[in-house]
Amino acid sequence: MLVDSHCHLDFPELAGKLDDIVAAMKANQVSHALCISVTLQDFPQVRAIAERFGDIYGSVGVHPDYPDVPEVTGEELIKLANHPKIVAIGETGLDYYRIKNDCEWQRQRFRTHVQAARSCGKPLVIHTREAAADTLRIMREEKAGDVGGVMHCFTEDWETARAAMDLGFYISFSGIVTFRNARAVREVAKQVPLNRMLIETDSPYLAPTPYRGKTNEPALVRYVAAEIARLRGIELAEVAARTTENFFKLFNI
Repeated sequence: MLVDSHCHLDFPELAGKLDDIVAAMKANQVSHALCISVTLQDFPQVRAIAERFGDIYGSVGVHPDYPDVPEVTGEELIKLANHPKIVAIGETGLDYYRIKNDCEWQRQRFRTHVQAARSCGKPLVIHTREAAADTLRIMREEKAGDVGGVMHCFTEDWETARAAMDLGFYISFSGIVTFRNARAVREVAKQVPLNRMLIETDSPYLAPTPYRGKTNEPALVRYVAAEIARLRGIELAEVAARTTENFFKLFNI
């Protein structure tokens, strides 16, 4: 069986066809998925999806790409994370690609999430884009390694991956690993130990080849696993088994 460790089933592209999405997951041997929160405004939808479907779980957090939402407090995150189907804090982190002005608010928001995760003992789902040095610095300063987590949709270099793994984090690969022009990501996917790896779709975005440019969904995570297996010269079943085991271990499912 496979798992999708990061998807956005509450987004408009997917929210209206959840029964079909879950059926497609089962048909493609995708047993579980983690639906990721990006704002507190939309968190009730994430929680409702996790409550409706037994094999779908959720997270709570505010993504760094949302500058105009109210700042979350640690107390809010801890309170909302106190639910049996909410298994992680995030999506959190830093994104200097989309937002070019002063990003101190991003860094403070990230710190709030790490502190909340440490307080409630749930792992972090971290987004980093063109901000690897600051992301790792804050992870170290706030002792993110105390709870661990995952560097989702990984697009950084091997040194960044190794530094994150040294802090106890997993490295998650998305459909980007199937793109022929994503040479750096593909090289990292060859090197990350299988016991530190997760796979994801980040759906509805980043559909893997041969569905690139179309709406993504959890059933397509098998293409991510298949490409990693091909790159490493191993069986798909091994990638599926190891990444599924890692998912259950990290998120205590």
